[in-house]
Amino acid sequence: MSELGFRHFLIALVLALAIGPPASARDRIVVALQLEPPTLDPTSGAAAAVKEVSYRTIYEGLTTLDTTGRAIPLLATSWTMAPDARSYVFHLRGGVTFQDGMPFDAKIVAFSLMRAIRPGSTNSMAERLAEIAGVDVLDPLTVRIRLNQPDAGLPILLAWGDCVMVTPASADHLATAPIGTGPFRYQSWRRGDRLVLVRNDHYWGAKPSLRLIEYRFISDPAAAYAAMKTHSVDLFPDYPAPENLAQLRADPSLRVTTAPSEGEVILALNNQQGPLRDVRVRRAISYALDRRAIIDGAMFGYGQPIGSHFPPQNPDYVDLTNLYPHDPAKARALLVQAGYPHGFALTLKLPPPAYARRSGEIVAAELAAVGIHATIVPVEWPQWLDEVYARRAYDMTIVSHAEPADYDIYGRANYYFGYDGRAVKALLDRLRATADPGERHVLLVAIQRRIAEDAVNGFLFQFPHLTVADARLTHLWANTPLQAVDFSTARFAGADTADAGDHRVHHWGAPLLLVLSLAALVALVWGAGVGWLVRRLGILALTLAGASVVVFTLLQLAPGDPAQFMMGLQATPEAVAALRSELGLSGSAVTRYFHWVADMAHGDFGTSYAYRVPVAGLIGPRLALSLPLACLAMLVSVLIGLPAAFLAALRPKGWLDRAIAILSRVGVAIPAFWLAMILLLAFAVRLPLFPASGFPGWQGGLGPALAALILPTLALALPQAALIARVARAALLAEQGRDYVRTARAKGLGRSRILTRHIAPNAAAPILAIVGLQFPFLLAGGVIVENVFYLPGLGSLVVQAITARDLIVVQAVAMLMVVATVIASFLTDVMQALLDPRLRQRT
Repeated sequence: MSELGFRHFLIALVLALAIGPPASARDRIVVALQLEPPTLDPTSGAAAAVKEVSYRTIYEGLTTLDTTGRAIPLLATSWTMAPDARSYVFHLRGGVTFQDGMPFDAKIVAFSLMRAIRPGSTNSMAERLAEIAGVDVLDPLTVRIRLNQPDAGLPILLAWGDCVMVTPASADHLATAPIGTGPFRYQSWRRGDRLVLVRNDHYWGAKPSLRLIEYRFISDPAAAYAAMKTHSVDLFPDYPAPENLAQLRADPSLRVTTAPSEGEVILALNNQQGPLRDVRVRRAISYALDRRAIIDGAMFGYGQPIGSHFPPQNPDYVDLTNLYPHDPAKARALLVQAGYPHGFALTLKLPPPAYARRSGEIVAAELAAVGIHATIVPVEWPQWLDEVYARRAYDMTIVSHAEPADYDIYGRANYYFGYDGRAVKALLDRLRATADPGERHVLLVAIQRRIAEDAVNGFLFQFPHLTVADARLTHLWANTPLQAVDFSTARFAGADTADAGDHRVHHWGAPLLLVLSLAALVALVWGAGVGWLVRRLGILALTLAGASVVVFTLLQLAPGDPAQFMMGLQATPEAVAALRSELGLSGSAVTRYFHWVADMAHGDFGTSYAYRVPVAGLIGPRLALSLPLACLAMLVSVLIGLPAAFLAALRPKGWLDRAIAILSRVGVAIPAFWLAMILLLAFAVRLPLFPASGFPGWQGGLGPALAALILPTLALALPQAALIARVARAALLAEQGRDYVRTARAKGLGRSRILTRHIAPNAAAPILAIVGLQFPFLLAGGVIVENVFYLPGLGSLVVQAITARDLIVVQAVAMLMVVATVIASFLTDVMQALLDPRLRQRT
């Protein structure tokens, strides 16, 4: 079996048990997405994942789009446009209620649209919607929308997820308690694990066949493959791994569909940067690009070449790929004309997605063939937003512009391309004032041609929309520009019904932990003395204060603006500034630091930028898993490592000592994640003695929860047990040459008595030091092992927070690790002081 095949096989085994068996109840569906939404409010921020889970499920707008991109009725039954395209009258659907029982009417429409454009709005479409001058309520089911300028495309704009209808009572709480008119309503969200929507039985339209939608979030391509192969997931709308679609397509139980998405993948050029100011240079770059080779190499053949910034599935598309066919000789000739006979050097900054990194390697090679030397600089998304999008500190980059009908960006004066788009803006102004389909087609073709002739960017390919689904799933998805999955019509062939249970977590561990902590504190005070403990606690407090300053400062220096990251490319500076103010990022660094310290003192660690909930609420459920796992691993490592060291020290250089020394060296060298996979195969697959992965939760009973943690505990504990054995053995052997040991032997004491009564207390200091630092190491080091066994612990939370630029969560987890390390060190000092009273006198 190949390395990749083995990896897929292993992850398939993990996910099959981590996510659970395939849903036997055919009125529920498990859907996998690459990204977890930060909130559930599509009217604030631009995260595509928010709309993926909430648009056409929880929320609806006045209109929606068909497969051709034409606006069709949804909550509005019809509309009429004034001859000058400066006002519209919308007739609304009657009998519609929100999921909280509030009726939908014209006042709701007026509130929703005016809320999107109010001062301080964080709606990513606020700039586009600013053309709305006002909304007049003509009667309960009729509104007039007045515009500041003609716009014949307003019904299309109102179909976007940013324009959904919301109520005044729920508007401020949509991020965590969404209320809409859609066919499904919000039920629960275990962040980092699953999001559950249930059928809205009072929906105005046809009753959905599905009773429950459960979203899971899988970003790793190998994990996505395994999830579909094991039918742990019923649907993956944006499958991330084109490289193994052929294998999935060969599976008759799965259905693979491909279609062009709304994402134009472009080689974006900084039109104001050096040689790129010259249109001849930009055209030379276009001639140098072999689009088909890029598609085959980066996307495994999936994707459609494009010659301008326009989706091929749109009826107004014109194929301009032949304007710049792959012609290296022509490219070199243009460079000579532009004054660069020997070429020049540029940087190519590539964001994290695989399509960008793979395409970048091919593009760099193609440019090198014509004399343009591109230095590839990989960057993370926060860096990309800061350096490329915000500060334009780049030459070239590769990115997919996924928003529908976003060709208007070429008419923006300050967009990150640096393109002088006055001619395009004039065409866009005429387009907005034109309602006739024929005239609009002519204008759209002219826009495409002008963008292509100016070679604003290198246009590569239309990103493919790759969907993998259970073959029994029908009536699911049409390739509309909104890319929305219509679950209201989806059903399984031969569907039956079943009910799902509702499980609640009982947090019984906190009171027990508090009682044990108080008992330990009393014992320490009694044994070590109040004065000594007060001095040590003072040092501990100063250490934590200094660490908080360091953690806060380092994260403030990290590149990227969380608000810009959350708002996306379409957001206006005003919207980004409003979100920064809302998140508390607009004050000085000193002010933010003291606010953060105050939040830690209150116990909530502040509010998550992404999820908009207290950080403590995110850490608590993860800590309920990671903390017991670290404690169990520490206990097992001590129970194995110390006895092994004592056995080895009984007869130095004996066969047992040599065996333990060899095993300890091997144990220290084995990575925990590799050991986790071996244990998984040996004791969960070949010998099904333990659960392979997943965590039922403490509410499922102590026995099942501990059983699920046995293999992860061993994976973490065995390498640390080897380390403890080596350190303890060395400490014990070092004491055996002391005078007191020789005296004890002269008195006739046996080996074991000398070792336990005399050597062990004197060798305790280094042993306690290594054991004491095991806990914070295991707590932090469990990240990879948790991922192997698909455990929702602190590891996945940190990864998500870093990806989403949720710095306050990262700060909280970092401080948690610092606190764990400092407390472990403090307890180690206390234990050493109890064993050796002389240490209390030195400090």
